[in-house]
Amino acid sequence: MNNTLSLTEFRIRLAWRNRLFIFFSLVVPLAYMFFYVGVFGRGSPLAVSFMLAPVLALTVMGSFWGLSMQLVMFREQGILRRFRLAPIGAAPLLASSLLSNYILLMPTILIQLALARWFFRMQEFGNLPAALLLISAGSVTFAAFGLMIASITGSMQETAVINNAIWFIFLFLSGATIPLPMLPGWVQGVAAFLPPTYLITGLQQAMLGNAPVLQIGPELLVLAGSAAAAFYFSVQVFRWEPEAPIRPRARLLACAALIPFLLLGLYENITGHRREGAAVMYRQIQRPPEPQSR
Repeated sequence: MNNTLSLTEFRIRLAWRNRLFIFFSLVVPLAYMFFYVGVFGRGSPLAVSFMLAPVLALTVMGSFWGLSMQLVMFREQGILRRFRLAPIGAAPLLASSLLSNYILLMPTILIQLALARWFFRMQEFGNLPAALLLISAGSVTFAAFGLMIASITGSMQETAVINNAIWFIFLFLSGATIPLPMLPGWVQGVAAFLPPTYLITGLQQAMLGNAPVLQIGPELLVLAGSAAAAFYFSVQVFRWEPEAPIRPRARLLACAALIPFLLLGLYENITGHRREGAAVMYRQIQRPPEPQSR
Protein backbone atom coordinates (compact mmCIF):
# COMPACT_ATOMS: atom_id res chain seq x y z
CA MET A 1 0.00 0.00 0.00
CA ASN A 2 2.84 2.41 0.84
CA ASN A 3 4.43 1.70 -2.54
CA THR A 4 1.17 2.46 -4.30
CA LEU A 5 0.69 5.78 -2.48
CA SER A 6 4.31 6.83 -3.05
CA LEU A 7 4.10 6.02 -6.75
CA THR A 8 0.77 7.85 -6.99
CA GLU A 9 2.30 11.00 -5.52
CA PHE A 10 5.29 10.71 -7.86
CA ARG A 11 3.10 10.33 -10.94
CA ILE A 12 0.87 13.26 -10.01
CA ARG A 13 3.90 15.52 -9.61
CA LEU A 14 5.33 14.27 -12.89
CA ALA A 15 2.06 14.91 -14.71
CA TRP A 16 1.70 18.51 -13.54
CA ARG A 17 5.19 19.29 -14.81
CA ASN A 18 4.19 18.15 -18.30
CA ARG A 19 2.59 20.93 -20.37
CA LEU A 20 1.22 18.42 -22.88
CA PHE A 21 -0.63 16.65 -20.08
CA ILE A 22 -2.24 19.91 -18.96
CA PHE A 23 -3.23 20.69 -22.54
CA PHE A 24 -4.82 17.32 -23.31
CA SER A 25 -6.35 16.71 -19.88
CA LEU A 26 -7.76 20.19 -19.24
CA VAL A 27 -7.72 22.49 -22.28
CA VAL A 28 -8.94 19.95 -24.87
CA PRO A 29 -11.90 18.62 -22.78
CA LEU A 30 -13.06 22.16 -22.00
CA ALA A 31 -12.75 23.23 -25.64
CA TYR A 32 -14.73 20.19 -26.76
CA MET A 33 -17.37 20.94 -24.14
CA PHE A 34 -17.90 24.50 -25.38
CA PHE A 35 -18.12 23.32 -28.98
CA TYR A 36 -20.33 20.27 -28.43
CA VAL A 37 -22.73 21.68 -25.85
CA GLY A 38 -22.82 25.04 -27.62
CA VAL A 39 -23.80 23.47 -30.95
CA PHE A 40 -26.21 20.74 -29.78
CA GLY A 41 -27.42 22.34 -26.56
CA ARG A 42 -28.97 25.36 -28.31
CA GLY A 43 -29.25 27.19 -25.00
CA SER A 44 -31.82 24.73 -23.62
CA PRO A 45 -31.09 23.55 -20.04
CA LEU A 46 -32.65 20.14 -20.81
CA ALA A 47 -30.53 19.75 -23.93
CA VAL A 48 -27.43 20.77 -21.98
CA SER A 49 -28.20 18.04 -19.42
CA PHE A 50 -28.52 15.46 -22.21
CA MET A 51 -25.40 16.58 -24.09
CA LEU A 52 -23.24 16.95 -21.00
CA ALA A 53 -23.21 13.16 -20.53
CA PRO A 54 -21.15 12.38 -23.68
CA VAL A 55 -18.86 15.31 -22.87
CA LEU A 56 -18.09 13.88 -19.42
CA ALA A 57 -17.79 10.39 -20.90
CA LEU A 58 -15.21 11.57 -23.45
CA THR A 59 -13.19 13.17 -20.67
CA VAL A 60 -13.24 9.88 -18.79
CA MET A 61 -12.50 7.81 -21.92
CA GLY A 62 -9.25 9.71 -22.51
CA SER A 63 -7.74 7.75 -19.63
CA PHE A 64 -7.11 4.60 -21.68
CA TRP A 65 -5.19 6.52 -24.35
CA GLY A 66 -2.89 8.43 -21.99
CA LEU A 67 -2.05 5.57 -19.65
CA SER A 68 -1.31 3.03 -22.38
CA MET A 69 1.05 5.38 -24.23
CA GLN A 70 2.76 6.48 -21.02
CA LEU A 71 3.46 2.95 -19.78
CA VAL A 72 4.79 1.80 -23.14
CA MET A 73 7.04 4.87 -23.28
CA PHE A 74 8.31 4.12 -19.75
CA ARG A 75 9.07 0.55 -20.82
CA GLU A 76 10.94 1.59 -23.97
CA GLN A 77 12.96 4.22 -22.10
CA GLY A 78 13.97 1.75 -19.38
CA ILE A 79 12.10 3.57 -16.61
CA LEU A 80 10.08 0.48 -15.67
CA ARG A 81 13.33 -1.44 -15.27
CA ARG A 82 14.34 0.95 -12.50
CA PHE A 83 11.02 0.49 -10.73
CA ARG A 84 11.48 -3.25 -10.86
CA LEU A 85 14.92 -3.00 -9.25
CA ALA A 86 13.39 -1.05 -6.32
CA PRO A 87 11.78 -3.71 -6.07
CA ILE A 88 8.16 -2.83 -6.83
CA GLY A 89 5.65 -5.35 -8.06
CA ALA A 90 3.39 -4.92 -11.05
CA ALA A 91 0.24 -4.60 -8.94
CA PRO A 92 1.35 -1.50 -6.93
CA LEU A 93 2.70 0.14 -10.08
CA LEU A 94 -0.51 -0.38 -12.04
CA ALA A 95 -2.72 0.50 -9.06
CA SER A 96 -0.88 3.80 -8.72
CA SER A 97 -1.70 4.47 -12.38
CA LEU A 98 -5.42 4.03 -11.69
CA LEU A 99 -5.34 6.14 -8.54
CA SER A 100 -3.28 9.00 -9.95
CA ASN A 101 -5.41 9.06 -13.09
CA TYR A 102 -8.57 9.38 -11.00
CA ILE A 103 -7.13 12.17 -8.84
CA LEU A 104 -5.99 14.08 -11.93
CA LEU A 105 -9.29 13.52 -13.75
CA MET A 106 -11.72 14.80 -11.14
CA PRO A 107 -10.72 18.51 -11.24
CA THR A 108 -11.55 18.58 -14.97
CA ILE A 109 -14.90 16.89 -14.32
CA LEU A 110 -15.76 19.37 -11.57
CA ILE A 111 -14.80 22.33 -13.79
CA GLN A 112 -17.05 20.99 -16.55
CA LEU A 113 -19.95 20.63 -14.11
CA ALA A 114 -19.37 24.16 -12.82
CA LEU A 115 -19.31 25.59 -16.35
CA ALA A 116 -22.51 23.72 -17.19
CA ARG A 117 -24.20 25.47 -14.27
CA TRP A 118 -22.72 28.95 -14.60
CA PHE A 119 -22.11 29.36 -18.33
CA PHE A 120 -24.73 27.11 -19.95
CA ARG A 121 -27.42 27.78 -17.30
CA MET A 122 -27.95 24.10 -16.49
CA GLN A 123 -30.56 24.26 -13.74
CA GLU A 124 -30.29 20.82 -12.12
CA PHE A 125 -27.80 17.96 -12.10
CA GLY A 126 -30.39 15.34 -11.27
CA ASN A 127 -28.89 12.62 -9.10
CA LEU A 128 -25.36 14.03 -8.91
CA PRO A 129 -24.00 11.40 -6.46
CA ALA A 130 -25.09 8.64 -8.87
CA ALA A 131 -23.47 10.49 -11.78
CA LEU A 132 -20.20 10.90 -9.87
CA LEU A 133 -20.30 7.23 -8.93
CA LEU A 134 -20.62 6.35 -12.62
CA ILE A 135 -17.77 8.70 -13.51
CA SER A 136 -15.57 7.08 -10.85
CA ALA A 137 -16.37 3.59 -12.14
CA GLY A 138 -15.79 4.72 -15.72
CA SER A 139 -12.46 6.29 -14.81
CA VAL A 140 -11.16 3.06 -13.31
CA THR A 141 -12.55 0.98 -16.18
CA PHE A 142 -11.08 2.94 -19.07
CA ALA A 143 -7.79 3.41 -17.22
CA ALA A 144 -7.63 -0.35 -16.68
CA PHE A 145 -8.26 -0.85 -20.40
CA GLY A 146 -5.26 1.39 -21.03
CA LEU A 147 -3.10 -0.70 -18.72
CA MET A 148 -4.22 -3.83 -20.52
CA ILE A 149 -3.34 -2.37 -23.91
CA ALA A 150 0.10 -1.38 -22.62
CA SER A 151 0.65 -4.92 -21.38
CA ILE A 152 -0.07 -6.62 -24.72
CA THR A 153 1.59 -4.21 -27.16
CA GLY A 154 5.23 -4.28 -28.12
CA SER A 155 6.01 -0.71 -29.19
CA MET A 156 4.75 2.87 -29.22
CA GLN A 157 3.75 2.51 -32.88
CA GLU A 158 1.67 -0.61 -32.25
CA THR A 159 0.05 1.00 -29.22
CA ALA A 160 -0.86 4.11 -31.24
CA VAL A 161 -2.45 2.01 -34.00
CA ILE A 162 -4.55 0.01 -31.52
CA ASN A 163 -5.51 3.15 -29.60
CA ASN A 164 -6.60 4.93 -32.77
CA ALA A 165 -8.74 1.98 -33.86
CA ILE A 166 -10.42 1.68 -30.45
CA TRP A 167 -10.87 5.45 -30.14
CA PHE A 168 -12.52 5.64 -33.57
CA ILE A 169 -15.01 2.93 -32.62
CA PHE A 170 -15.74 4.48 -29.23
CA LEU A 171 -16.06 7.96 -30.70
CA PHE A 172 -18.46 7.35 -33.56
CA LEU A 173 -20.39 4.19 -32.69
CA SER A 174 -21.30 4.71 -29.03
CA GLY A 175 -23.22 8.00 -29.02
CA ALA A 176 -20.21 9.96 -27.79
CA THR A 177 -20.28 12.43 -30.68
CA ILE A 178 -23.67 11.87 -32.34
CA PRO A 179 -26.59 11.25 -29.93
CA LEU A 180 -27.50 7.57 -29.87
CA PRO A 181 -31.13 8.05 -31.06
CA MET A 182 -29.83 9.83 -34.21
CA LEU A 183 -27.72 6.83 -35.26
CA PRO A 184 -29.02 4.13 -37.64
CA GLY A 185 -30.62 1.09 -36.03
CA TRP A 186 -27.74 -1.26 -36.84
CA VAL A 187 -25.25 1.19 -35.30
CA GLN A 188 -27.35 1.33 -32.15
CA GLY A 189 -27.16 -2.47 -32.07
CA VAL A 190 -23.37 -2.32 -32.28
CA ALA A 191 -23.27 0.43 -29.64
CA ALA A 192 -24.92 -1.95 -27.17
CA PHE A 193 -21.61 -3.88 -26.98
CA LEU A 194 -19.39 -0.83 -26.38
CA PRO A 195 -18.30 0.34 -22.92
CA PRO A 196 -18.83 4.10 -23.53
CA THR A 197 -22.50 3.52 -24.39
CA TYR A 198 -23.32 2.43 -20.85
CA LEU A 199 -21.36 5.27 -19.29
CA ILE A 200 -23.20 7.80 -21.50
CA THR A 201 -26.70 6.37 -21.07
CA GLY A 202 -26.13 5.91 -17.35
CA LEU A 203 -25.05 9.55 -16.95
CA GLN A 204 -28.07 10.72 -18.95
CA GLN A 205 -30.39 8.68 -16.75
CA ALA A 206 -28.78 10.08 -13.59
CA MET A 207 -28.59 13.74 -14.63
CA LEU A 208 -31.68 14.11 -16.83
CA GLY A 209 -33.89 11.33 -15.48
CA ASN A 210 -32.79 11.68 -11.82
CA ALA A 211 -32.34 7.89 -11.74
CA PRO A 212 -31.43 6.31 -8.37
CA VAL A 213 -28.30 4.23 -7.96
CA LEU A 214 -30.26 0.97 -8.18
CA GLN A 215 -31.62 1.92 -11.61
CA ILE A 216 -28.11 2.39 -13.00
CA GLY A 217 -26.90 -0.68 -11.13
CA PRO A 218 -26.30 -2.75 -14.32
CA GLU A 219 -24.07 -0.01 -15.72
CA LEU A 220 -22.09 0.19 -12.49
CA LEU A 221 -21.74 -3.59 -12.23
CA VAL A 222 -20.58 -4.08 -15.81
CA LEU A 223 -18.07 -1.22 -15.52
CA ALA A 224 -16.73 -2.50 -12.20
CA GLY A 225 -16.55 -6.11 -13.43
CA SER A 226 -14.64 -5.15 -16.57
CA ALA A 227 -12.31 -2.91 -14.57
CA ALA A 228 -11.47 -5.74 -12.17
CA ALA A 229 -10.90 -8.19 -15.03
CA ALA A 230 -8.77 -5.75 -17.03
CA PHE A 231 -6.63 -4.90 -14.00
CA TYR A 232 -6.13 -8.56 -13.09
CA PHE A 233 -5.08 -9.53 -16.60
CA SER A 234 -2.81 -6.47 -16.82
CA VAL A 235 -0.96 -7.61 -13.72
CA GLN A 236 -0.67 -11.17 -15.01
CA VAL A 237 0.78 -10.28 -18.43
CA PHE A 238 2.64 -7.06 -17.54
CA ARG A 239 6.10 -6.76 -19.09
CA TRP A 240 8.90 -4.73 -17.53
CA GLU A 241 11.39 -5.03 -20.37
CA PRO A 242 10.77 -4.05 -24.02
CA GLU A 243 12.56 -7.26 -25.06
CA ALA A 244 10.27 -9.48 -22.98
CA PRO A 245 8.11 -11.67 -25.24
CA ILE A 246 4.36 -11.23 -25.32
CA ARG A 247 2.72 -14.42 -24.12
CA PRO A 248 0.62 -16.10 -26.81
CA ARG A 249 -2.43 -16.19 -24.53
CA ALA A 250 -2.06 -12.58 -23.38
CA ARG A 251 -4.21 -11.00 -26.07
CA LEU A 252 -6.81 -13.72 -25.72
CA LEU A 253 -6.99 -13.09 -21.98
CA ALA A 254 -7.34 -9.36 -22.63
CA CYS A 255 -10.55 -9.97 -24.57
CA ALA A 256 -12.05 -11.60 -21.47
CA ALA A 257 -12.35 -8.14 -19.89
CA LEU A 258 -15.02 -7.34 -22.49
CA ILE A 259 -17.23 -10.32 -21.61
CA PRO A 260 -19.52 -8.27 -19.29
CA PHE A 261 -20.20 -5.83 -22.14
CA LEU A 262 -20.84 -8.67 -24.57
CA LEU A 263 -23.41 -10.21 -22.24
CA LEU A 264 -25.11 -6.90 -21.51
CA GLY A 265 -25.00 -6.04 -25.21
CA LEU A 266 -26.85 -9.24 -26.10
CA TYR A 267 -29.45 -8.52 -23.44
CA GLU A 268 -29.84 -4.92 -24.62
CA ASN A 269 -30.29 -5.96 -28.25
CA ILE A 270 -33.08 -8.30 -27.15
CA THR A 271 -34.89 -5.89 -24.82
CA GLY A 272 -33.86 -2.44 -26.11
CA HIS A 273 -34.47 -0.81 -22.71
CA ARG A 274 -31.58 1.66 -22.83
CA ARG A 275 -32.15 2.48 -26.49
CA GLU A 276 -35.79 3.29 -25.76
CA GLY A 277 -34.84 5.31 -22.69
CA ALA A 278 -32.33 7.37 -24.68
CA ALA A 279 -34.96 7.96 -27.39
CA VAL A 280 -37.48 9.18 -24.81
CA MET A 281 -34.98 11.62 -23.30
CA TYR A 282 -33.94 12.81 -26.75
CA ARG A 283 -37.56 13.55 -27.70
CA GLN A 284 -37.94 15.35 -24.41
CA ILE A 285 -35.16 17.81 -25.18
CA GLN A 286 -36.58 18.40 -28.66
CA ARG A 287 -39.73 19.95 -27.26
CA PRO A 288 -39.81 23.74 -27.48
CA PRO A 289 -39.48 25.42 -24.08
CA GLU A 290 -42.73 26.54 -22.50
CA PRO A 291 -43.21 30.32 -22.49
CA GLN A 292 -42.57 31.88 -19.13
CA SER A 293 -45.51 33.60 -17.52
CA ARG A 294 -45.03 37.23 -16.65
